[in-house]
Amino acid sequence: MDAVRTCIGCRSRAPRSSLLRIVAGESELVVDETATLPGRGAWLHPSASCFQLAVRKRAFGRALRVAGQLDATDLENRLNG
Repeated sequence: MDAVRTCIGCRSRAPRSSLLRIVAGESELVVDETATLPGRGAWLHPSASCFQLAVRKRAFGRALRVAGQLDATDLENRLNG
């Protein structure tokens, strides 16, 4: 049985295997492919629409408990590309 997580963009619940785990790197968002990187993780559907919702709601900083601005360029390029 796959664990259920909530997408920080659309707020819908989904199996962990269908979501991307995002962690805060130095000053940027990093996709955790293996879901083993240390630190807090946020879960996101691999879609541009959920990414845009999360950015608009400032959900990354809140979910990852980071006060400063995080660079989401690499994540955005990955989802749009």
